[in-house]
Amino acid sequence: MRKTARHASLAAAGLLALSSLTACANDAAGSAAGSGGGSGGKGETVKIMVGGLDKVIYMPAMLTQRLGYFQDEGLNVQLMSEPAGVQAETALVAGQVQGAVGFYDHTLDLQVKGKSVESVVQFSRAPGEVEVVSAKAAGDLTSPKDFKGRKLGVTGLGSSTDFLTKYLAVKNGVDVSQFTPVAVGAGPTFIAALQQGSIDGGMTTDPTVATILDKKVGKVLLDMRTPEGSQQALGGPYPSSSLYMQTDWVNGHKDTVQKLVNAFVKTLKWMSTHSADEIAAKMPADYAQGGKALYTQSVKSTLPMFTDDGVMPQGGPETVEKVLKAFNPNIKNANVDLSKTYTTEFVKAVK
Repeated sequence: MRKTARHASLAAAGLLALSSLTACANDAAGSAAGSGGGSGGKGETVKIMVGGLDKVIYMPAMLTQRLGYFQDEGLNVQLMSEPAGVQAETALVAGQVQGAVGFYDHTLDLQVKGKSVESVVQFSRAPGEVEVVSAKAAGDLTSPKDFKGRKLGVTGLGSSTDFLTKYLAVKNGVDVSQFTPVAVGAGPTFIAALQQGSIDGGMTTDPTVATILDKKVGKVLLDMRTPEGSQQALGGPYPSSSLYMQTDWVNGHKDTVQKLVNAFVKTLKWMSTHSADEIAAKMPADYAQGGKALYTQSVKSTLPMFTDDGVMPQGGPETVEKVLKAFNPNIKNANVDLSKTYTTEFVKAVK
């Protein structure tokens, strides 16, 4: 019985024409395969778009590939990469991929837009995000109360970093019209924007955070890489990175979904019993662009966000809904059926 708790860098990226999106997905597929994204072409093929394969918050995707767990399940999983979760969402809805690894909050956003999408395995219980401020602005930008009049970096407009930045502003008395979100991606583009003064601060993840601190170009304003940090900033657990899929596809391919979930849960359990050094050593070498030690530190800093069983954290969907309703008029005035935004059917069936 299915207990379902079924519960950009450009803004224009989310509106790409289908042909353009297909080309983008194909380019990303080639890139992923070149860094270990392919799995030898054996088994049932499933395409998954990841909102940044090298981001530590989405590490279970590539790690599962590297550990061989997809292949163990008889799957040929093709991992593709887009710089923002909103673009992964677009690829999923357009039918270019069967799954997306991105933030759970997109399932709520899509539901009010008439799209039925659900998380089938939950990687995390905290956002894994960090609000940083540039070294130059650090003196007078000391909390979200100081967002007014600022230019704040986000991965992409409509992305989860955009959602969370708006919530932090509204929670602290700053209207979303009183600051400017700037789509700067992650990694080198985010860091360059911080250095050049294109943004005063912004929200990003590891390994970008570790590099910013190492280069001393910015400081941490708010750290949401742990459940405690999520509780303090957002008022509860905030399930973020997950594998989400279109509900109709899930219902029509339950055996395949179960195999995917088996593989991911096995990885999450493996992560919970291995050190940051051991985990980092399994990842592609080119992910450690700032050096092995710095990359290992970024993994260690982010590990507390991950679940060890793929189960949706209790109260998590309600926290996400509260956050989105605070600033998003479409969701604020809608009745969201949280039971259709995720399912525990598959994680509970893992042996």
